[in-house]
Amino acid sequence: MDRLVKPDVEELNLVFIRGQKCSTTFALTNLMHTMSVAVFLDTTNPTRFSFHHALVVLPPLATVSFTLFLSQSSDQPPNIAPNPDTILVHSSIVLAGNTNQENLHLLFSKSGRHIFNDATIPINFVGHDIIDFLLSSPTSKIVNHSFILSRAISFCNNHELNSLLRSAAKTGNLLFFSSLITVGADVNHRDVDRESVMSLAIRSRNVDMVRVMVESNFVIDHSVDRFLHDAACVNGVETMEVLCMNYLDIDINSVNPRGQTALHIAANHGYIEVLEFLVTLGSDSDVVDNKGWTPLHCASSEGHVAAVEFLLNSSVFVKYAVTKEGKTAIALAYENDHMDLYDMLYLRDVLHKAATVNDISGLKKCLAEGAAVNGKDQNGWTALHRAAFKGRVESVKLLLSHGARVDVEDDDGCTPLHRAVDAGHGQVAMLLVAQGARASTKSLIDHMSLKNYHSLVDPLC
Repeated sequence: MDRLVKPDVEELNLVFIRGQKCSTTFALTNLMHTMSVAVFLDTTNPTRFSFHHALVVLPPLATVSFTLFLSQSSDQPPNIAPNPDTILVHSSIVLAGNTNQENLHLLFSKSGRHIFNDATIPINFVGHDIIDFLLSSPTSKIVNHSFILSRAISFCNNHELNSLLRSAAKTGNLLFFSSLITVGADVNHRDVDRESVMSLAIRSRNVDMVRVMVESNFVIDHSVDRFLHDAACVNGVETMEVLCMNYLDIDINSVNPRGQTALHIAANHGYIEVLEFLVTLGSDSDVVDNKGWTPLHCASSEGHVAAVEFLLNSSVFVKYAVTKEGKTAIALAYENDHMDLYDMLYLRDVLHKAATVNDISGLKKCLAEGAAVNGKDQNGWTALHRAAFKGRVESVKLLLSHGARVDVEDDDGCTPLHRAVDAGHGQVAMLLVAQGARASTKSLIDHMSLKNYHSLVDPLC
């Protein structure tokens, strides 16, 4: 015979609850038909665990329950490693009348063949708080996450699974997230404020988690969900693509309680790729929020130069829009000391207008104040394009003397020389060619009549 008693479990699962002295029970059965058996229980970590009765006599074939206690309450589990603490079950046959505690202690105090080591029972910590602890711990510091997770999950109820799913979404932990869904966590669960798990997943910047939710049949509630706004907050272009491809009824111009579209949010953060994606899909760059702010107001107020430039090119009149307080984008830039926007939002317009009307004094003043001589308008025109198109020789000379590029192209692929020839201004055309503009190009011929081309360009070649 190799043992006297048999446990009813191969391993013991202890549901860990933060701040409580947790306990669990198991049973031992005496395998002897005619003799009593003394049992002594110990653990590999006696300071951590205790028993209600560690030394007991079991009558023949009797089964007795034992309770294991975690000795002290704690905010985190003491040991969740793959090699856990264990219960050590020792037994020995006892004769009748020799069962008082003093004699039993003496019996187990001496090693020998009379002592049987009947079982070694691993102690596993399981439950909601274990998974929550794993989620908040660096993966590198806990060996075999997935094994511990799968065991701990089986002791969670539906409410706990849904709570943990939200925690996994917040931390962006895809392994835990997928495991929780597999065992029954509800992807469509919402909290008391109707916030969805999808919103948390998007804000965690984990696009794979968003894909898992889509594949798990997540349902959008268009009355409260503003997922494009959530994605815009975290520069989530890829997430936006996933959402728009799988939810074709998503409204690209939906607004939050402040009246802001996702474009407002992206502009406020200066996320260029998001702005480009939204505008390409049809987001309205002229829309105003509850304060009368356009996305340009948002970008200007925060000083996002690239975003301001993109939004200016997306709308002809947006730079002149005023808020409910009567403020333009340039006024908001001034208020917040974003002087690098001065040229883009104000000086450029003045420079282009001066070039158009041949206002030399105005041109000099703008350039002295820092206007970018090669700054483009929403059509890609520079001040030199405008002066050339209007035949303003003096303006062309002044702009060239301040570094204006002769071969810069507008949105139609036309240079200032194209515009001068197209409008029939031979003197300006010759001036530009003298400054290095390329005259013999197929695009010039394509842009005007052959007669007009030869009359203006032949003398230059």
